[in-house]
Amino acid sequence: MVPVKVPRMTIRSGHPDFLDLDWTLPLAQWPGSRTLAMPTGRHRHPIAFVPYEHAIYVVKELPLPAARNEHAVLRRLEGLRAPAVVPVGLVERPWLPADDEDAAAVITRYAEFSFSYRELISEGGFGPRRNQMLDGFAGLLVQLHLLGCYWGDCSLSNVIYRYDADAIEVIMLDAETAAVHERLSDGQRLEDLEIMVENVAGGMADIAASQGRGLDAADLELGRDIEARYRGLWDELHRDLSIRPDETYRIRERIRRLNEMGFEVEGVELSPGGDSGSQMRMRLRVGGRSFHARRLHELTQLDVPENQARQVLADLRYFEAKLAGSGQSPAVVAMRWRVEVLEPLLARMRQVVGEGEDPVQGYCDLLHHRYMLSVDRQTDVGNDEAFAHWLGSGRPGYPLE
Repeated sequence: MVPVKVPRMTIRSGHPDFLDLDWTLPLAQWPGSRTLAMPTGRHRHPIAFVPYEHAIYVVKELPLPAARNEHAVLRRLEGLRAPAVVPVGLVERPWLPADDEDAAAVITRYAEFSFSYRELISEGGFGPRRNQMLDGFAGLLVQLHLLGCYWGDCSLSNVIYRYDADAIEVIMLDAETAAVHERLSDGQRLEDLEIMVENVAGGMADIAASQGRGLDAADLELGRDIEARYRGLWDELHRDLSIRPDETYRIRERIRRLNEMGFEVEGVELSPGGDSGSQMRMRLRVGGRSFHARRLHELTQLDVPENQARQVLADLRYFEAKLAGSGQSPAVVAMRWRVEVLEPLLARMRQVVGEGEDPVQGYCDLLHHRYMLSVDRQTDVGNDEAFAHWLGSGRPGYPLE
């Protein structure tokens, strides 16, 4: 009797059980009728996109030790609200070989409205999106390092991208070499940066080769540019501030500045500074970059990237200003804004944006258009008029640098 091949599956609740998939076969042999052809970057391991009624899932096949590590790290990062894909399951298949190891598969939820770096390529580089992409990439590494995550394999292909209001959000995709510690040493951070620089240079060389360009045409300094932006942001978040005992208001100013950048502040450390004892040294413990996203979720249950959340909350501030003096509490005003403004506009957005487009990004584009229209006319323009003008103008987004 031939033994039945039964995989060992760890699947989170709230998702399909994936028992309809043929786990006895390698991913490369799965029928095309059950998978989707999706644009993607280069990957060293086979992946498959599998559609279900309410979501698309990504299945990646890799050796068991790497799969277990990736699944565990992604679960840790999810709990820390890190910008990484959401893990859904781990499937162990010991009868299939993978790089001289038992095979396994990690299942993650496909990040809606995301795309690979190849969709940003323009004339061998990243063209008008270059600054957005570099800032997003540097911001991702800073956030991971703040959370104690050493990546070990950061590259263009190991992330995905998503438009985030006037920015680009960069999301960690592969975590098979990663590890989460209580805190990273400077040596670990610098090593991670060097790996990133080398991998990104290799990715840019691949792009040039795929376009028939010589190595001298490749943007080999892209990784160094990301590194410079990383260092600038890291230094901004970790610089100490000397204050007098009567200047504690500067603590609030510093926290407000970091919150405006989207970073959570987990604590304030004060210590004596200077020989005279008249100065104190202040250092803030900075957490993840989800300040506005968390606030918006509390108000609306929307899960959106940080910059989108910041722009949408700015619309709430605008609504509050229009109701100033009404005597209504902030909670009532926020509820009115959600019911009277946010939800109706998002419903209209879903009717006009194309399939695969993000209605919240459309909402942010409209907010920018409304602002520019109001500046041009030197008077406040209402949502209905701005929406009609936005549609008639071809739904313009944020201007590129």
